[in-house]
Amino acid sequence: MKIHEYQAKEILRKYGVATPRGIPCFSADEAVAAAQKLGGYVWMVKAQIHAGGRGKGGGVKLAKSSDEVRQHAGRILGMMLQTHQTGAQGQKVRRLLIEEGADIAKELYAGMVVDRGTQRVCLMASSEGGMDIEEVAARTPDKIHKVFIDPMMGLKDSEADELARKIGIPDASLAKARPALQGLYQAFDETDASLAEINPLILTGSGDVIALDAKMNFDDNALFRHPDIAAMRDLDEEDPDEVEASKFDLNYISLDGNIGCLVNGAGLAMATMDITKLYGGGPANFLDVGGGASAEKVTEAFKIMLRNPNVKAILVNIFGGIMKCDVIAEGIVAAAKEVHLNVPLVVRLEGTNVELGKKILAGSGLPIISGNNMADAAQKVVAAAQGR
Repeated sequence: MKIHEYQAKEILRKYGVATPRGIPCFSADEAVAAAQKLGGYVWMVKAQIHAGGRGKGGGVKLAKSSDEVRQHAGRILGMMLQTHQTGAQGQKVRRLLIEEGADIAKELYAGMVVDRGTQRVCLMASSEGGMDIEEVAARTPDKIHKVFIDPMMGLKDSEADELARKIGIPDASLAKARPALQGLYQAFDETDASLAEINPLILTGSGDVIALDAKMNFDDNALFRHPDIAAMRDLDEEDPDEVEASKFDLNYISLDGNIGCLVNGAGLAMATMDITKLYGGGPANFLDVGGGASAEKVTEAFKIMLRNPNVKAILVNIFGGIMKCDVIAEGIVAAAKEVHLNVPLVVRLEGTNVELGKKILAGSGLPIISGNNMADAAQKVVAAAQGR
């Protein structure tokens, strides 16, 4: 789950990370009132969407008067903001963050991820703040410094100080950098985050270390432990089909191909997408119905896939273990009839009660194309999608 910048900063402040003062807004009037409440002479008007690169896309503007705050807020709210992470379709801006200006002397980067190789949390930092960390890694990897944190010890003072020096923070500001880095780690660890990033982390003219921007993503499987974070979910920022799928405990991700894929198990789903690509097709989605799909669940999966106008054929690839093939076959037949399926359907079944499952499909009266194995099913669905 992703949250907005202002929400991430709210969490970081609880862990001692300094941030600029800011107020979230939903209208131009609220933006002006927020600037007046913050006081000062310079404010940042920042679009709040779940994507990076907002500044390059025109979603972050500097204002030096209330009139400019209103003008920028009016232009940004409602715009379809395009960044390298939104794609060409952009993302509609529904929220703003009005923030006090900052005296930026140097822009840095700090981020937390889980490193599966060492099985530890990794703190990455760089002197190249304000840029995509992927670009820095590709162009100047020597400017990315890492600490692999012992979970029993946490981020030690010595580790934080050494990392701060490596990215160009002077000794006089180490006492400010230390709580920023340690607070970032604690926030990441205690909230079950999958990503926590401050870009840029700035050094001000007076030597303060401040999180000028912030991004946090969370492990969906741990949200039951964090109802306060779960409440921050903004459904307007998510794919409507993915939101609908989550209501039925379906793991669904939209893709840009034209073959709908319904599979049980994440590994088999990825293999199915791979073999579809191998034979010249393109998956329209990742869809894992899990190990115990009911007829209702399968029906909803079909409905979600068919909302995509690009879908020209559907491939169902089921390996029956806990899920019996006869049960999934009954679900497929019921779903196809309910949704009045009007695109070719290829089904490959294997595993528990497979012969009974195939018998149910054959006796359904529906024009279901049977796949003998994964390769055969993939070739047939690609041909069907291409009208062959």
